[in-house]
Order: sequence, then structure tokens, then C-alpha cells
Amino acid sequence: MSPSPAGTPIPERWRTVSYDYSLPEDLVAQEPAKRRDDARLLIVSRSQSDGGPLHDARIPDLTGLLGPDDLLVVNETRVVPARFQGVRAETGGQAEVLVLEHEDGAVRLMLGTRGKPFPGESIVVADGTLVFVLEANEGEGVWRARTDTSDRDLRDAMGHHGHVPLPPYIRRDDRPEDRERYQTVFARHDGAVAAPTAGLHLTPELLGAFSSNGVARAAVTLHVGPGTFRPVTSDDLRTHPMHEERFEVTPEAASAINEHRERGGRIVAVGTTVVRVLESAVREDGRLSPGPGRTSLFIYPPWTFRLVDALLTNFHAPRSTLLMLVAAFAGRERILEAYAHAVRERYRLLSYGDAMFLA
Repeated sequence: MSPSPAGTPIPERWRTVSYDYSLPEDLVAQEPAKRRDDARLLIVSRSQSDGGPLHDARIPDLTGLLGPDDLLVVNETRVVPARFQGVRAETGGQAEVLVLEHEDGAVRLMLGTRGKPFPGESIVVADGTLVFVLEANEGEGVWRARTDTSDRDLRDAMGHHGHVPLPPYIRRDDRPEDRERYQTVFARHDGAVAAPTAGLHLTPELLGAFSSNGVARAAVTLHVGPGTFRPVTSDDLRTHPMHEERFEVTPEAASAINEHRERGGRIVAVGTTVVRVLESAVREDGRLSPGPGRTSLFIYPPWTFRLVDALLTNFHAPRSTLLMLVAAFAGRERILEAYAHAVRERYRLLSYGDAMFLA
């Protein structure tokens, strides 16, 4: 969708400022809840866009909201401890490295330094056991690089020396317990540098209760990238360049979702990452295509959702693409009303915070 011509007022639904809200700093959760399912849950009906009631609940109350007609779709990506503190070999200056992707010695990484890095420069991390040679700057701190280290040894270096890449608004260093808590219980496939946070609330016991209630489950994978925290800075959100992320839909997942849809069942997405996978891989005929892919899909109002009927999601930052996606799903005014309620009732917000259920 093209932006408005120069000099033409931007329609409200495409103005970035229309997705702002007051976020008190003390409501940004710095720690996870004591137990995963201790979080609060705000239940929001999409059908009551004229200001129907919002219901305060708890995560375990999801068992009463889901039943035999529902298919729960989760994201099985696994967050890797991909952040390293390193040194610029040529200058001795400090460098922070976030490994985004790696395969056969080719690496994409996000680099933070005081001085300007340059192609050919070496970045040394993991107590000198791992060296990245910069090749090309892709912009916004992202570089293509090479290493002589094998993929297996690089994974081992992450395991021994890497740090959990907590979001920038969690203002503390990562701790050993974050390796478990900033990870869903169904995480299987390494590749994310940020957690699909809606799934953090689900426990094996809760998943078992869903199953006992006849709720089916399917899994897709989207490796969440650092762009998920990137705010929209342009006045017109349609000019925002969306980050690209890798995903995969297995033939089994595609078949389960397609068959459930054909039976008239409800598709319940656990998180915005699942929504992006399904909306990226759905065909014109409304069926989900299996296979790997990459998506830079930016969902904002107005949007016709093809496969998602209900959504479990955390609360997102002001002016973020995630907030815009949720607004497209439930209506901008309805979502801003829900966020105002959450702030007023002192919900814990963002990645380690509470959740909302939209249906």
C-alpha cells in the first residue's frame, strides 16, 4: 500500500502517532512471574468494538475459553544465547555482537561499537576462541561476516560464552535462569534472538488441560529477529521498512490447520509471530501452504485475516509493529481502550509481562 502523496494529510489509521499510549516505566516487567501461569489475562471481545466490557482474569482461565472446536497454533522457535561481548582486534575497542544467522561459515550479525567498523575488520569473542571477519554492512548495525568456526563449534561457543538476548527495555544483565524463562516449554528449533512471548505463559500442565478439553494443537516456526523491538519512526506507518524473518510450516501443520478450518473450527494463534506465519503462507484459496520461507509482512489496519480467529498475545510497546498488528486484529480504538485499562489496573507489560486474549 502506497503512502499518501506529499502534502496530503495522512489518514488516522496510518498515522504512527495513532498507535501511541502512555507506558509507565514501572509497569515494564523486568522479571518473569514467579510461575509461568501466574500472569494476569485481559479478555477482550473483538465483536464489541463499541466499548463492551473488558474482563480481568488469569492465565489458567484460558481452560474455560478453549474447547473442542479450537486448534491452538504455537511457535516452536528456540531462543539462542546469541549475544557476545567482544573486542575489535585492530583497535582494542569493545564490541557487542548478536549473531542473527549462521551457516557454513557465513554469518549475519548485529554489531554495536563506539567507533565505526569497517569491512575486513576482525571481531574477537568467546575468550578469543571465535573470530568474525566483517564483509559488508547491510545497514542499521547489521553486517555480513565470515568465520572459520564450524556451525557446531559456534553453537558450542554460544552455549558456553553467549548471553540471552533480553529485550532492550529489560534493564538488567541476563542471568542463568533467563535461559529457561525466556523460552517457551515447547521450544524445539534454534534460531530466535527474541522469544515469542505469548507462549511464555503456557506450562505442560496447562497444555495438558487444554488437551483434556479436546483442544487440538499444531506448531509452526518463526525465528524472531531483533526487528521485533524496532519502533516505527516514520510519521506514515506505510513507509516503515519491515524486518525479515525465517519461518517454516511443516506438511503436518499445514494439513492440521487446513482440515480444522474446513470443519469450521476456530484457529487460535499463540502470539503475533504465529499470526505472521499463517498470514504469510496462506494462499489465495484460503489454504495454508507448507514449506520454509522468509517474511517481511507488515500487518496493520485495515487487514482481512484469513486463518486466525482468536489471539493470545502480550502487551506491546507504543508505536510498535506488533501493536499495529493487534490493532488490525481487534480494532485500533478497542485495543487502545484495552491498553488504557491495563495501565490503569497496573498490569505488567511487554515481554515478561501479562497477556490478553482477543476473540
